[in-house]
Amino acid sequence: MVKQSIFGRISTLVRANINSLIDQAEDPEKMLDQLVRDYTNSIAEAEDAVAQTIGNLRMLEQDHREDVDAAADWGRKALAASTKADELRAAGNTADADKFDNLAKVAIGKQLQSEKEAKDAEPTIASQTEVVDKLKEGVSGMRTKLDQLRAKRNELVARSKTAAAQTQVMGAMRSIDIMDPTSELGRYEEKVRREEAKVLGQQELAADSLDKQFESLEDLGTQSEIEARLAALKQPVELTATPHREQ
Repeated sequence: MVKQSIFGRISTLVRANINSLIDQAEDPEKMLDQLVRDYTNSIAEAEDAVAQTIGNLRMLEQDHREDVDAAADWGRKALAASTKADELRAAGNTADADKFDNLAKVAIGKQLQSEKEAKDAEPTIASQTEVVDKLKEGVSGMRTKLDQLRAKRNELVARSKTAAAQTQVMGAMRSIDIMDPTSELGRYEEKVRREEAKVLGQQELAADSLDKQFESLEDLGTQSEIEARLAALKQPVELTATPHREQ
């Protein structure tokens, strides 16, 4: 019953669908870590049980060999006693011959008993050997599943870390998106544009001031020309008027 229970548990664990368990888990990484621990503990328990079963089988096999050897030994003793009885009877010593024949009968009885015990043990040994083979196969399958679990766990952790890194990178990229007017680069670009516009305004003001200075010079030149021409117009009149006053 105990052996059958162990074998049933091993079979259940070996048939477990890892991918299905992962899909149903809220936290696959923790679930896999727990499965690894459960499998490791179950394998250790199964190995102890299998070792005990194998030990019992080896004891049965040893007892069987001892029974077979004992049967052979009692057979040799029976033959030796029967041979001695024949020799004594041939020599006319019937009483001693009967004694050795009786010893031969006892030896044959022991031989039959050992043969029966050996024969009775053979079906148990055969069934135990089959159980041991299945338990060994089951433990081997559990070890394979454990390797798969560890590989799946490592793959999942690596993928999770990669996804987290990608998320972090995408978040960093969004935070410095130059097309986003609320980003630091957008605000800095706007500041630079305002400074450039201010310089353009200063240049434009400077150009207007220079134009006005030239216009002032032009006005001054015109006024000077007017004054000069007025002076020229008055000069001949003054020259004519002076002699007339002398007469």
